Amino acid sequence: MKPDFFNRSVLARQLLAFRKEFFWAGVFSLFVNVLMLSPTIYMLQLYGRVMKSGSELTLLVITLFLVLFCGVMAVAEWLRSVLLVRTGVRLDDCLNSKVFRASFDAYLKNSPYRVADAFSDLGNIRLFLTANGIFALFDTPWTPVYIAVIFLLNPFLGWLSVLFAIIQLGLAFQSSRMSIGKIESAACAEHESDRFLQGKLHNIEPVYAMGMTKNVRNRWYRLHDISLSAAGASFESQNRQQSIAKFVRYSMQSLTLAAGALMVIDGRMSAGSMIATNILMSKALQPLDLMVAAWKPFMQARTAFLRLERLLEEFPERKAEPIRRDPAGEIRLEGVTALAGNRTTPVLKDIHAVFSPGEIVAVLGPTGSGKSTLARCIVGIWPERKGRVLIDGKPVESWQRSELGPHIGYLPQDIELFEGSIAENIARFSRIDSGKVIEAAKKAGIHEMIVRFSLGYDTWIGEDGGTLSGGQRQRLGLARALYGNPSLIVLDEPNANLDENGDRSLIKALRELRAAGKTVILVTHRPGVLEVADRKVFMQSGRIVGTGEPETVIPSLRSPVYEAALEQ
Repeated sequence: MKPDFFNRSVLARQLLAFRKEFFWAGVFSLFVNVLMLSPTIYMLQLYGRVMKSGSELTLLVITLFLVLFCGVMAVAEWLRSVLLVRTGVRLDDCLNSKVFRASFDAYLKNSPYRVADAFSDLGNIRLFLTANGIFALFDTPWTPVYIAVIFLLNPFLGWLSVLFAIIQLGLAFQSSRMSIGKIESAACAEHESDRFLQGKLHNIEPVYAMGMTKNVRNRWYRLHDISLSAAGASFESQNRQQSIAKFVRYSMQSLTLAAGALMVIDGRMSAGSMIATNILMSKALQPLDLMVAAWKPFMQARTAFLRLERLLEEFPERKAEPIRRDPAGEIRLEGVTALAGNRTTPVLKDIHAVFSPGEIVAVLGPTGSGKSTLARCIVGIWPERKGRVLIDGKPVESWQRSELGPHIGYLPQDIELFEGSIAENIARFSRIDSGKVIEAAKKAGIHEMIVRFSLGYDTWIGEDGGTLSGGQRQRLGLARALYGNPSLIVLDEPNANLDENGDRSLIKALRELRAAGKTVILVTHRPGVLEVADRKVFMQSGRIVGTGEPETVIPSLRSPVYEAALEQ
């Protein structure tokens, strides 16, 4: 039965899957540490045999053996390093898709864990597996072996080496106790400073236009100063611990040499044994000293491991049923309640509704009534929800998202385009089908505009579609939503930035979608688009307060009741 540590998380079980690689790293460490005794044996033979006998042949033979053993030791150490590097790469390869999916889900559910943080944590774990810190873990168990050899040479120096090893372990423990809090505080402060700056750079235009740069800079200065102070305290503590450890190590080596010289003077050991003992002491304490120096990378890897473990546990890989047929697009909402972590009252409250294929449903209501939240619940992206959203009678969570996604067209209020060509954005960055791309562009009324660009559909639009106007970005987002003839189309304020021609193109596209039997849910405030709606749903304060036909709705948009709702 495996230890509980390896049963508790996906990350721990993945590490256990590389137990064979770690076993062979231990085998190579065995060769490295055993062969490290060869210089000591060589020293004893040199002083015990060669210097007394004066045999040049003996000197040649033991020197050749020493060179051979040192060569084997170097090869074993190199193989151990290569094995751990490849293990780190393979670990990254096994986990990167899981980490990406989990961090993507975390971002979708408004979790504070960022995608960049997740891959930074994965990188810290990978780097620790390839750095000197992991070698200390493999070499430290050999410290008792070196001390045992010292006992064979001289019991007094053996007990002295035990005392020095205990002192080194005490320093390592003290270093961990004093450094862990400061390392974590420094990392947290740096994360907050970077997060604040990145968030403001993402919205740089309003910051610059409204003269907020100085205020933002002053607030970032305060966070940055906290980060620098925490980092300075952390580095000061680590450097102090390393200096103390270095002083103790050098002092202990000198004291060992002095004690050995005393033994030689008293005739209780030879000069060769004295030098060999000093070498063995250095080898015995080297892994312990390396543990002190590698404590910061170890703590960073430990913190990264715990964060990734928590991320993968909180957002596990969902087992979804494969799609056996294309969805028809029937939507049924059963007691849907949408929650938000920063609000005491739900955003949506016990919503019940049915949206049928071949029907255009307009969702109306004042600002803050929950229209956009309803749209996000329908496509399955609202983070906290109770109740059920059924697509063709099956919960939206049970559908495989990679298979369901092509059958959903979604246009949010805030249109997010990505760095790439126009064709890539319309095709959702999948394999580009030129016919489908052009068809979607024509439905959105954007084809003529695209072909006027010098590169046409290959035009590069830059990050966030910054090279396009608001109306062009909205119509391009509409073309992306219509790509591939999806069964369910959810459009949130699709005509907010459209001119008269854009409105006409949108109305034409909606009529074609209805004729094709698609389910269309349209969130809008503008009466013009309501002409093509088959039914309206009026929302207020997170509830559906009425439904009806368009001819009864359009006049009511100018009624005192609706105006009062807007004011509220």
